[in-house]
Amino acid sequence: MKAKLVLIALTLATPGILVAQEAPVSPQQRKEIVALIDAYSDARAKQDRNMLESILTVEVDQLTSSGEWRKGKEGSMQGMGRSSQANPGTRTLTVQNVRLLGPQVALVDARYDIRSPQGVTRNMWSTFMVVQADGKWRISAIRNMLPTNQ
Repeated sequence: MKAKLVLIALTLATPGILVAQEAPVSPQQRKEIVALIDAYSDARAKQDRNMLESILTVEVDQLTSSGEWRKGKEGSMQGMGRSSQANPGTRTLTVQNVRLLGPQVALVDARYDIRSPQGVTRNMWSTFMVVQADGKWRISAIRNMLPTNQ
């Protein structure tokens, strides 16, 4: 009977132990991740393929606000170049939130604004999944969203 009670107690207690706990983001991690997003923004502005190459993972993918799904580093970089040419303007990414999903994986939410040469600003959101490998954060996925009231 004691064995059954212990088993029941363990069964009831285990789910609480197994629930994932959000890890706090250290100031250093936040600084590194924000610098990564800034580098991405800078590389896009300068259309710097070498910089993009260094900050994207091989398997990166991007879902754009227009619904285009770019897969892989090469496909993503080509699409970014096409998009920058088709939609000229100043792109600004402002990190709002960084959340660690594990010690080497984070979600990054950012305001994404594109100001056209005519002065019209397109206000969007971007979410990045970033991963750390060999001590360096890299972008693994990008999701761009255009609020429905735009």
